Amino acid sequence: MVNRESSSYPHGDVGSDGSIAHSTRSFTQVGKGEIGGKAQGLARLEDILTSRFDKDAFPAVKVDIPWFWVIATDWFDLFMAKNCLYDVALSDTRDRHMANAFQRAELPAELVNELKKLISEVHVPLAVRSSSLLEDALHEPFAGVYATKMVPNNQFSAEARLRALVEAIKFVYASTFTRDAKSYRQAMGRSHKEEKMAVIIQELVGLRRGDRFYPNVSGVARSFNFYSVGYARPEDGVVSLALGLGKTIVDGGRTWTYCPAYPKVKPPFGSMKELLTQTQTQYWSVNMGKPPTYDPIQEREYLFEGDLGHAEKDGALKEVASTYDPQTERLTLGTGRPGARVLDFAPLLELNEIPLNDLVRSLLTVCEDELGNPVEIEFAVDFGQGAGSSARFGFLQVRPMFISDDRVEVKEQELRGDHVFVASEQVLGNGQLDCIKDIVYVKPDAFSAKDSWLIVAELDEMNQQLLKAGRPYLLVVLGRLGTSDPWLGIPVKWGQVSGAKVVVEASSSDMSVDMSQGSHFFHNVTCLRILYFSTDKTGQYPVNWDWLERQRKIREAQYVRHVALDEPLHVKVDGKSGRGVICCERADPVSD
Repeated sequence: MVNRESSSYPHGDVGSDGSIAHSTRSFTQVGKGEIGGKAQGLARLEDILTSRFDKDAFPAVKVDIPWFWVIATDWFDLFMAKNCLYDVALSDTRDRHMANAFQRAELPAELVNELKKLISEVHVPLAVRSSSLLEDALHEPFAGVYATKMVPNNQFSAEARLRALVEAIKFVYASTFTRDAKSYRQAMGRSHKEEKMAVIIQELVGLRRGDRFYPNVSGVARSFNFYSVGYARPEDGVVSLALGLGKTIVDGGRTWTYCPAYPKVKPPFGSMKELLTQTQTQYWSVNMGKPPTYDPIQEREYLFEGDLGHAEKDGALKEVASTYDPQTERLTLGTGRPGARVLDFAPLLELNEIPLNDLVRSLLTVCEDELGNPVEIEFAVDFGQGAGSSARFGFLQVRPMFISDDRVEVKEQELRGDHVFVASEQVLGNGQLDCIKDIVYVKPDAFSAKDSWLIVAELDEMNQQLLKAGRPYLLVVLGRLGTSDPWLGIPVKWGQVSGAKVVVEASSSDMSVDMSQGSHFFHNVTCLRILYFSTDKTGQYPVNWDWLERQRKIREAQYVRHVALDEPLHVKVDGKSGRGVICCERADPVSD
């Protein structure tokens, strides 16, 4: 446990606008319990920036960790015991009913007094984030399993601002016991007794633009890329960027993804039309205007989802967008002429006036050296306002990535044959499995993107049944799994498919998208060593649907089917080449 001296508000001088003038200490702990995995990561980041990162190499950018409070786990224990919440928390009651029970409960009076001191001093928007004991472990990550809630913290009344903050803390506490969280812990072989929740209250990076507050850029970067293309190597890494809050990235929405070794090389879109439809068109911000409909158990209560028209009025597109010229079928750098805007971040990555890519590469290298593993980092950037203002790079998180060193080889000739159910040259993971005799799949003839939310419920039910039976399974879906955008795929949370040990993302006539590499869902996949196949409807290795249709049906729903096999599948993934194959029967050995 990191042990820091407690105080009633973040270290540093409070400005007239309620913002914090940062000192070298950005971390305040309230309570004597543990601070959880996410807070430990932030504390370690502070040490890395202080001892290993050369800030003088990037004079045009202020690099820091936004100040944060941590409410330690002893307050969580007291809250649960004082309000007798374990009975409802560990029951099978619906999430909404349980969350309401948490909202009716009272935080300890001593903690509320500490929060009053914080609210009296600070008037910037806040992120209230989970930091459980199990979060961000290397082999059992809980990324995205628990809640984060943003609050504007701009109400005129201190009592109103305190109420919103208290409600957000109780919302995070309740997320410890959602059905998804309990299913996830069950799949990991963890009991509720091992989990406790600390809470981080953190300053949001960004600027207020009218009734909206958001950063110019949010990003997730990895020092190792499981899906490198062209002449990029896996160790060159991958970066995902989005306008606005990072919710777009971690929820698996549309982002701009590139290799930091080759920042000017655009992703391999098949056409200009595909580029226009597959890049980001919506963004998230904190609503700083008219109070929303009161709903304290809604994560998005204080969020606003805007479009590029809103962002352009805010003046937030100049450094991140290009303009489409329909006459020449080309993009022009920047927003200096009329036309459709495309969030390709070209002004930022090609002109390099703000050295974002060089800074990200430097931080990835420093963190990888410090942690001794490939890493994933999260960040947010605002470019400042007015002449002479400097850009700010807010360093939000670092996590180690697990890269298997098992030696598995899949030769190209192994990808073909009557024994092959699925084969791909875009596969995530490394290793072999010979234990799967259950397959859950979305029926291609019943699938429609408009029905994605209905499919989630059916997958959740079958996952629960297989988890209880202790039967790992292969999951076959259409489109992107784990996205928040139902038009890109199926918006499940990880707890709803947590029993799957192998996942296949197949394509259909109306659903063909690249995998999201910046999402929390993707982070869990990599660290839990899920073998993950991505197929292309126009590729040379089609899914053998005919074989699948002939298998013994166990459960049938409107969109999803569960079949069982007499003999286990043989799954083999070569992490070095990116090839993988799933065989429905053993093939003869392949000779050189």
